Amino acid sequence: MSNIAFIGLGNMGGPMAANLIRKGHTVTGFDLSETALKVLESAGGQTAGSALDAAKSADVIISMLPSGKHVAELYSEDFISTLKPNTLLIDSSTIDAVTARSVATLAILKGCKMIDAPVSGGTGGAQAGTLTFIVGGKQEDYEKARPILKCMGQNIFHAGESGAGQVAKICNNMLLAIHMIGTSEAINLGVKHGLDPKILSEIMQKSSGKNWSLEVYNPYPGVMENAPASRAYSGGFAVDLMAKDLGLAAEAGLETKTSTPLGNTALNLYRIWSETGHGKTDFSSILQFLNGKGNIEN
Repeated sequence: MSNIAFIGLGNMGGPMAANLIRKGHTVTGFDLSETALKVLESAGGQTAGSALDAAKSADVIISMLPSGKHVAELYSEDFISTLKPNTLLIDSSTIDAVTARSVATLAILKGCKMIDAPVSGGTGGAQAGTLTFIVGGKQEDYEKARPILKCMGQNIFHAGESGAGQVAKICNNMLLAIHMIGTSEAINLGVKHGLDPKILSEIMQKSSGKNWSLEVYNPYPGVMENAPASRAYSGGFAVDLMAKDLGLAAEAGLETKTSTPLGNTALNLYRIWSETGHGKTDFSSILQFLNGKGNIEN
């Protein structure tokens, strides 16, 4: 079992840290939220007054932070210089690949090992320990991290060198946003013509329009009992987070002069929806935007 420091104990990081504790690891966590720290303590973890204090005796450091700026601030030269040699650093934030490569280069120069390991599966997957990890980094570092990641997830993929995990994650989320919007458009069209949204969804699930949004995360209220759409679009993956990931995809496209017209359209729609005050709702609430800014009864 490992001595693990976990930095960032929010909706994703908190449950991930709890799963590590349940699997027998010693976890010391840090977060700016006192509530998050208390939740970790209730799960059997230890807490620290700073990221540095949490990490000073750790064999493994896992971070789940909001943006590339926060990741770069955490993994500064001063911070990394205080760590034990060969400490394994696992950043599970979703950030730009440039920052992921930069912090990994610094970590390696300072005698540590580092992978970027963003996740897919949302808060439900974090709680259930069924996340998908998409890893970028050296093969040997991936192999060292794999037993730790298996405590929090079911599917572990090695996408390539440093930054590759981030690129694969934003490609996946761009596609997710596109098919969520397409699914919402299709269901709305059918409902406007008098179709039952549940029956229409069943038809499309068995036809060529089948996709994850239809099968697992239906955006129409009442079609799936456990989907955020049936909980007034609460919980799940926020509109603001989807807009952030689509922004990363757009930046990646510009870096390589890759055309992403549908991804850019999705980004514009999610940004507009956020700006109208819906940034904290689940991203499947885009159906409300397409239907006229929330005139569906929940």
